[in-house]
Parts: sequence; C-alpha cells; structure tokens
Amino acid sequence: MDLCAYSIATSGQRCLLENYEEKDGTVKYQCKTTEIFVDTVNEWIESDECVSSCGLHRETVGVSSDTLLQPQFLAKLCSDECYQACPNIVDLYSNMALGEGTHLHFFICHQ
Repeated sequence: MDLCAYSIATSGQRCLLENYEEKDGTVKYQCKTTEIFVDTVNEWIESDECVSSCGLHRETVGVSSDTLLQPQFLAKLCSDECYQACPNIVDLYSNMALGEGTHLHFFICHQ
C-alpha cells in the first residue's frame, strides 16, 4: 500500500489506492489497478522524492482533477524538481488536464 499511489503495474495499468469500510466500521486500504493504461512506462514506482516534490502524498486515495485548480499544487507540479524529473506524475496530471480541455505544459505551467 505504501507504494501504490503514483505507480504503474507490470500490465501497464495505473495503480490507485482505495479505501473501504469493514463491517465493524474500521477503514481498510487496498491497491487496485485502474482501467487506464500507460503506453510508455510499465512496472514504474514513482520515487518518494518525486511524490513529495510534486506536492503529493503516498497515502492519496483516488485521484482528482480538482487539484489542478489549486495554485499551491500547480506551483509544485510545474517546478523543475517535479516537471523535469517525475515522468509518471506529470503524465498522469497532463492526461487529467487534457480531460478537462487544456494542456498542462502550455496553459497551466506557463501562466
């Protein structure tokens, strides 16, 4: 679980940390593969340094494009430490930006 978020399975599918509630009310976490395939990097685990430099956390449950609206997050995502060194994270958020109708590099990171 501590390596799930921002990783890619050997199948090329993105991994996602999800939570669920047990019958007794305790919350459990599990790593699941999504239906989203990545073309260029298989069996990839983004380093803890990248996760941190991009303003993210390994314990992130799910992924949302809402973070693209947060100026503090965008500043970290667009920093050289993240944008130039963390290809999986940049690819993930670039694809989310495309899903929202914009381009991460041209319109978000260079405003």
